[in-house]
Amino acid sequence: MALGPLMTDFVGLELDSVDREILCHPLIGGVILFSRNYADPEQIRAVTDELHALRSPKLLVAVDHEGGRVQRFRNGFTELPAAAIIGNIYDDDPSAGLVFAEQCGWLMAAELRSIGVDFSFAPVLDLGSPASPIIDDRAFHKDPHCVARIARAYVKGMHSAGMAAVGKHFPGHGTVLADSHRELPVDNRSYYDIANSDLITFRLLAPIIEGMMPAHIVYPAVDNEPAGYSSVWVRSILRGELDFTGIIFSDDLNMVGASKVGGVPERALLAIEAGCDVILLCNDRAGTEQLLSSFSSQVEPITQVRLMRMHGKGGDRDMEDLIGDEKWVAASADISRVQHMRVLDLGDDVLG
Repeated sequence: MALGPLMTDFVGLELDSVDREILCHPLIGGVILFSRNYADPEQIRAVTDELHALRSPKLLVAVDHEGGRVQRFRNGFTELPAAAIIGNIYDDDPSAGLVFAEQCGWLMAAELRSIGVDFSFAPVLDLGSPASPIIDDRAFHKDPHCVARIARAYVKGMHSAGMAAVGKHFPGHGTVLADSHRELPVDNRSYYDIANSDLITFRLLAPIIEGMMPAHIVYPAVDNEPAGYSSVWVRSILRGELDFTGIIFSDDLNMVGASKVGGVPERALLAIEAGCDVILLCNDRAGTEQLLSSFSSQVEPITQVRLMRMHGKGGDRDMEDLIGDEKWVAASADISRVQHMRVLDLGDDVLG
């Protein structure tokens, strides 16, 4: 059985019979995990083992685990710094910042691989700006060339731990005020302005990362459809101009920013027709069941190759074994030191 074009989720700490039936459907290709699925490393390892054993080739198992505000697993995991903290270190000392970025990417990936997760939807390649509270400190930097340098080091760390990388949110979410989880943002800039700012990072990272995720944002100067539904953005620019050859994941089709085009089947069809390889649908069991009963999509052989590249490498060590590794000890100590200094800095700000 080939991997299908739909990535979905489930509710509890373990799979039930309905979950298993859905995940064995030929349209399913992967599972995204959330905090609600996690209790501790041992429990989640049992879940990922079961997920991988359900079918062949193995389902992809993913999670949003960037650090800072977006880290799904915490109990038993290292508290990862927000991306902007890495950028602050880079500003103080570029060499030290790149070393730290690589450490963070490696540790994030190594811990997830130790519990059987194939990949995290990371890194964020958006530009940092107070204009976008939903991105804000999830971005490494406000300068696209700096984002690219830091992200390259972060991805190098991920790769060394056996994890593929997914850049988001193409072609850039960091300069809009609206949150696409709650509404449909509109970015009125010209293509020239976008290409000479946000798009620089995606262009520079396209040759080295395995996945991309378009934003649920309309850029009307380029196309009237949100980027994830736009063949102009996905096929002409991302595939054509940027020559990206990896897998393209839609952002969650259950977000308000994805809802302008109708119901779930209409959204899925538009995303696939635009050039997305995988449809991500979260927190919508009814929508998932509707897709499975009505949606038809032929997965091309090249898409299967791209999907298989997203499977994690290594991952033979469990978490207990990993935390005895000298590399983990050093990375964890550096991250803890940075987190401690940040707490002290925040305390000084409050006192001042």
